[in-house]
Amino acid sequence: MMRDKLSEALKDAMKAKDSRRLSTVRLIQAAIKDRDIGNRGAGKDPVSDDDILQILQKMVKQREESAKIYEDAGRAELATQEREEIEVIKGFMPEQLSDEKVRGLIQAAVTETGAQGLRDMGKVMAVLKEKYPGQMDFAKASGVVKDLLK
Repeated sequence: MMRDKLSEALKDAMKAKDSRRLSTVRLIQAAIKDRDIGNRGAGKDPVSDDDILQILQKMVKQREESAKIYEDAGRAELATQEREEIEVIKGFMPEQLSDEKVRGLIQAAVTETGAQGLRDMGKVMAVLKEKYPGQMDFAKASGVVKDLLK
């Protein structure tokens, strides 16, 4: 389903002559293809929609870091380019959950897994990643999980 959405977006960007969107969608497809090739070499199936969402999250995070580095180096035009790519990538991701909602979901996951302390943090994070791929920032979520399990 995500692959179809990306193919349609590529065609639309070509027709609209939107070079930023076109190049970003091509980057996304290349990252997916790269992961497919890696999976094939390991004897695994092609990436699923959940895997694609994880790839998109990683791409957003990379671009946020790059934009900050460019900004610090006084390269505003490159930082702007990175932020434009972030907006295109986020267009393929589901709506991000609010901080309050994330906290509630984490509390439910802690209860569901019966987590007692920090050593159970991996169980809680695994449940969250399985149920809510692409819907929350797992780096922030891990901080909240850590606070709840202290």
